[in-house]
Amino acid sequence: MINRSLIRIKTIQILYSYLLTRSDFSLEAPPAPGEGSRDRQFAYSVYLDLLILLLKLSGMPLGPGAGITPEPDPVFRKNRVGKALRDDSAVTGILGRNRERMSKFDSCLPEITAAIAASSMYADYKRKRKLDMSDDVKFWSTVFATTIRKHKGVERVLRRDDSFTHLGFDTGMKMFTATLASFDDTRATYRKARTDLDKSLSLAYSLYHALLWLPVRLTDLQSRRLDANKNKYVPTAEDLNPSLRFVDNLFVKALRDCTALSEYIDDNAEADPASWRDSDLLLNSLLDKILTSEAYAEYMESPAGDFVTDATFWREMMRSVIIPSDELAEALETRSVYWNDDLAIMSTFVLKTIRRSYAAQASEGEEPDGAEDPKQATGTIVPLPKFMNHDDEVFGMQLFEYVVENRETYRADIDKFIDTKQWDTERLAFMDIVIMMTAIAELIHYPSIPVPVTLNEYIEIANDYSTPRSGQFINGILFSVIKMLNEEGIISK
Repeated sequence: MINRSLIRIKTIQILYSYLLTRSDFSLEAPPAPGEGSRDRQFAYSVYLDLLILLLKLSGMPLGPGAGITPEPDPVFRKNRVGKALRDDSAVTGILGRNRERMSKFDSCLPEITAAIAASSMYADYKRKRKLDMSDDVKFWSTVFATTIRKHKGVERVLRRDDSFTHLGFDTGMKMFTATLASFDDTRATYRKARTDLDKSLSLAYSLYHALLWLPVRLTDLQSRRLDANKNKYVPTAEDLNPSLRFVDNLFVKALRDCTALSEYIDDNAEADPASWRDSDLLLNSLLDKILTSEAYAEYMESPAGDFVTDATFWREMMRSVIIPSDELAEALETRSVYWNDDLAIMSTFVLKTIRRSYAAQASEGEEPDGAEDPKQATGTIVPLPKFMNHDDEVFGMQLFEYVVENRETYRADIDKFIDTKQWDTERLAFMDIVIMMTAIAELIHYPSIPVPVTLNEYIEIANDYSTPRSGQFINGILFSVIKMLNEEGIISK
């Protein structure tokens, strides 16, 4: 029921927020020339040396002038911190500016490796079968703060610097371990983004249920109004004997009788419109609009007891009164940052559910015209499933992971086809970049999705969520990327 169009939108929204603020490592800024104490200057020097040392111990290729890069210990190889450091563009920039430091510890690398391998931290880490990133970070943080901090060879190399001080050494070590710890914080941010994506999809499904449940809450309100009218000081004859055509609506009765719907409402408070802030104002306003509509007047004059008529009435109220109302839009905005974007898609599924309730005999996928014999209508409400299949269920999370893991590659593919005379690559709308990276991930990893489908979907998202020129710009770039991917044999479609 949550279709891939909505999943794409949600994925891009979460990716945009996550990538905009993401930083793999919180790197120390160098002291300005001529500023800072001797200890501060030396501490930053130590900080750079330790970053390079970890990369060397991990066996990461550091490019020309890197000196010796030994084959890493198998335990070091399985640790992912070194690769994450090497893949960080900011770290790459530091390496490029400090090539003269690359071979500083080469003379004592074998001693350092042996000392680490003899440590209890190494033994404990080696025994673990399942390691997450926090384990990897903890390993290097502890090793550097203990084994390497006390290693005579390391201190001997650092003492060659005339600015050496013990305070600077300790401060540089603390700066280094803080940078490692910041990566674990980034992993927490990554996990939160994944959780936010799942939450946004779940909230969309809650909105679907909330819209379905609105007729029940509006009927309850009208019932209370009719009871209040009977207790007026001077009730009229109509107050004492009102028409119950609206409150006895058979479609609303079917909603109440739907166990799956009522259980979902009970388990998810946000799916009950009565739980929303200022819900009384919303429900009263919507009910007043319904009661003053021409469709309501015509409905009240129709014969009672016809489920198709009752369901068709509420479908029309949803379509023409409730869904387009400003009051509903305001209520959704205060309830969830996602819901106004979800309303268009979720409302179509609500209308589809209502239509199916009185056309259960229609074949799968057929759109009934509402003219079926009432005797053949089942009057059964069957809420649509959250996802149509498992592939849809994992689609958004997979797309998210593909973009995060390959963002540098995808961005490089995009930059190849940007006319730098016309566009400054650093000043492109970031939303455009995220949309294109997500489209490339889909093109590469979902061979069964036709290229025109992918292009149309992401161009439409660009038109709705980015700049006025984004759709045309993205279409041109993606067309070139697709041609390149086909020529390189990465895709074949």
